[in-house]
Amino acid sequence: MPNGTRSNVRWFLIFWLFILSAVAFLDRVNLSIAGNAIMSEFHLTNIQLGYVLSAFLMGYALFQTPGGWLADRLGPRKVLAIGVAWWGIFTALTAVVSPRIAFAVLVFVCIRFLLGAGEAIIYPASNQFVSQWIPTLERGRANGVIFAGVGVGSGATPLLITYIATHFGWRWSFWISSLIGLIVGLAWYLIARDSPEEHPWVSPSELAWIQGGRTSSQASSSAAAPQKALVPWEIILTSGNVWAITLSYFCFGYVAWIFFGWFYIYLAQVRGVNLKSSAIFSTIVFLTMAVCSPLGGAISDALAKSQGKRIARASIAIFALTLACIFLVIGSRSASATLASLVLAGGAGALYLSQSSFWSVTADIAAGSSGSVSGFMNMGAQFGGMVTTSLTPIIAARFGWNASFIVAAVMALMGASLWFVVNPEKGLETEAQL
Repeated sequence: MPNGTRSNVRWFLIFWLFILSAVAFLDRVNLSIAGNAIMSEFHLTNIQLGYVLSAFLMGYALFQTPGGWLADRLGPRKVLAIGVAWWGIFTALTAVVSPRIAFAVLVFVCIRFLLGAGEAIIYPASNQFVSQWIPTLERGRANGVIFAGVGVGSGATPLLITYIATHFGWRWSFWISSLIGLIVGLAWYLIARDSPEEHPWVSPSELAWIQGGRTSSQASSSAAAPQKALVPWEIILTSGNVWAITLSYFCFGYVAWIFFGWFYIYLAQVRGVNLKSSAIFSTIVFLTMAVCSPLGGAISDALAKSQGKRIARASIAIFALTLACIFLVIGSRSASATLASLVLAGGAGALYLSQSSFWSVTADIAAGSSGSVSGFMNMGAQFGGMVTTSLTPIIAARFGWNASFIVAAVMALMGASLWFVVNPEKGLETEAQL
C-alpha cells in the first residue's frame, strides 16, 4: 500500500456484518414463509404457529443481554463465529422434525427457542464491533448498512424459500439456509479482528482516523483490555436514556414483527393473494427496509455534523416512527390488495429509517459496554416481537386484521414519543454523576 493511502478495512468488515445480518434473517423468516406448508403437514392452526414464532423470540430476547456481555468480554470475532455455527445447526434441526412424532409443536418450540438464543448475539456483537471500529460520526451509516441486511435477507427469503419449497419441499429450504450460514460464519472468523489495532490490513492513516473519532471514554481505554472500559450494571439499569430507548425499541419490535411473522400469511389468507404474488409483495416490503435503513443512517450522520447528535438521532427516529404509524393506518384500510401491500411496504420502510438511530445512540453512550447496552435494548424489541407474534392472530380472530394493524400503528406512535427524552450526547458515566 502506498505511503499515506488510507485503507477502508472497517467498511469491508461492515459489509461482511451486512452479509451476516442478511443470513440471520434468512434463518428466522424462513419459518414464516414455509408456514403454510408446515401448518398443512403438521395440522397446525395460526395460533399454534404463533407459539412457534414466539418461541424463537423468547430465546432471542432472553439471550440479548448475555450475548452482548459476551461480546464485550470476548470480542465480536469469536462470539459471532460461534453464534453463526449455533444457529446453522438449529436451522437444520428444524427440517428433521417428523409429523409422526408426538408433541411435534413442542419440539418445534424448543428448536426455535434455541435458534433464537444463538441468533441473539448478532446485533449486540455487531454494535460492539461498531464502537471499536467506526468513528462516532460514521456510526449512523455503518449501522444503516448492517441493518440493510435485515431487509435484504428478509426480502430474498420469500422468493428463495418459495422456490425451494415448491421444487424440493420445505425441508430443503432449511438445510440450504443452514449451509449458507456456516459458510459465511467461517469467512467472518477468518477475516475479522476485534479491534483495528489488531488487524494487519489496517493502514496507519485509517487507524489514526478511527482512533480520533472514538468517544472520549473509548479513547482513554485500551483495545487490548476492554474489560477496563465496562460500565457497571447499576449505572446501565438506572439510566433514563437506556430505559427510554429500550421501551421505544419494544414498540419498534412490535411493529417490525407484524411484517416478519405475519405479512406473508396475511396476504395469502386475508387478501387472497396467490403464493407467488405473496412472495413478491413480501419481498417489496423487505427491500424498502433495506433501502431505508442506510438512508436513515446517512441522513442522521449528515445532521449530526451540523446539528449535533441529539437532533440528528432523535429527530430521524421521531419522524420515521410517526410516518410508519400513518402508513399502517392507511394501508390496513386499503380495499385493493396491491395498494395495501405497497402502502404497508412504505410503513416498513419508514420504520427502518429509525433503525440506525437506536444502535448509534447505544454505541455512543455506552462505549466499551455497547454490546451489553445494545443487547439490553434489543431484548426490549424482541419482547415486543414476541407479543405481536402471539397477539396478532388473537386480535385478528376477534376484531379483524385491520385492528391488528391499528394496534401496531399506536405502538409506533408511542415509540416516537419516547425519543423526546433521549439525549445521545450524555454518556452513561456522565449521567451517573448527575
